Amino acid sequence: MVDDPGSGSTAGEGGHPPPAPEPGAGPLAGILVADFSRVLAGPYATMLLADMGAEVVKVEGPQGDETRGWRPPVRGDASTYYLGVNRGKRSVALDLHDAADAAAARELARRADVVIENFKPGGLAGYGLDYDSVAAANPGAVYASISGFGTGPGRHVPGYDLMVQAISGLMSLTGDPEGPPFRAGISVFDVMAGNHAVIGILAALRHRDRTGQGQHVEVNLLSSALTGLVNHSSAYAAGGVVPFRMGNAHPSVFPYEPLPTADSDLIVAAANDGQFRRLCDVLGLPDLPADPRFAHNADRTAHREELRPLLAERLATRGAVEWFEALTAAGVPCGPINTIDGGFAMAERFGLDPIVEVGEGDRAVPTTRNPIRFSATPVGYRLPPPELDEHGAELRAWLSGPGEPAVRKGDDRG
Repeated sequence: MVDDPGSGSTAGEGGHPPPAPEPGAGPLAGILVADFSRVLAGPYATMLLADMGAEVVKVEGPQGDETRGWRPPVRGDASTYYLGVNRGKRSVALDLHDAADAAAARELARRADVVIENFKPGGLAGYGLDYDSVAAANPGAVYASISGFGTGPGRHVPGYDLMVQAISGLMSLTGDPEGPPFRAGISVFDVMAGNHAVIGILAALRHRDRTGQGQHVEVNLLSSALTGLVNHSSAYAAGGVVPFRMGNAHPSVFPYEPLPTADSDLIVAAANDGQFRRLCDVLGLPDLPADPRFAHNADRTAHREELRPLLAERLATRGAVEWFEALTAAGVPCGPINTIDGGFAMAERFGLDPIVEVGEGDRAVPTTRNPIRFSATPVGYRLPPPELDEHGAELRAWLSGPGEPAVRKGDDRG
């Protein structure tokens, strides 16, 4: 989602003067992030940076990030949506229409290593917080902008994930072939754009390490969507093919979809000839791989309507969990269709420890573990999601005192 400066609200993530890097403090220890983003794409990105050791200052408008009010569900009185993407940050509430608050925001940007925002393109220029203004005061800053549709003719179109799911074509690919288009169950392109922003920021920090110079990193939801459609994008761009809705089926691979068992559907993803042979062995159908209709993936895909009932007939003799165990032991990719609690239970079974608790006592919040694991500089979970302006007093005091942007390789100050 992209901010509208006309609403008078700002959002972002909150940080603190960066401490000296310590062993095990994370690969981004000592990096200060000024976060002027809100809702999902930007806050998700800055949470990942915080997990990796960056000090993130979440700048919020007086009313706070909208996701604070997106409920239910809740934990206590707090929105679980907000809690899910805002750990590891410090919050300061600044009204950019107030001269003193706008000056504090500019000072934060002047001291930061990274500035991230998701206002509509050009929306921060009036506050002296656009890229050119920040770079003039802080040439080493990596400035990341997340928009809905870039800085061209689509610059003034609000950027909401649901809109991008529709505009990009994703919804045309989702749902039953005979039914209406459907959205994905999550804001998939907000998350994807947040990940792309992190990748761009890390690359720009590497460039700054070599040159001492920052740069402008731009990400937009529609471009993230089109690259994220991967094989479907390539079908159109390289082959002139417009993909269509196929329900749970795959256009290029079979079997690669849910198949019925005695009690519930089971995902079977036998994506190559070896996996298909092992699938047939476990199902007691050893002759199928020799059938010219099913010998290779292209054959199976062309004859899927003939092959599907043969597989379903054998799968109907046992339940999904029993087949999962047998097929997994034989090296055939498959899985039950779980609800979210089942997904967490499976992750626990696999030793992935999917839930980490952040904070202590009444402030402890269970959150989903960062998926990245480092052998030398592990991620950390230092702070629970902040209350609105929880760190405002200390941050304003720090910003009103003397301070310099972080020393960078290549700088004369170094």
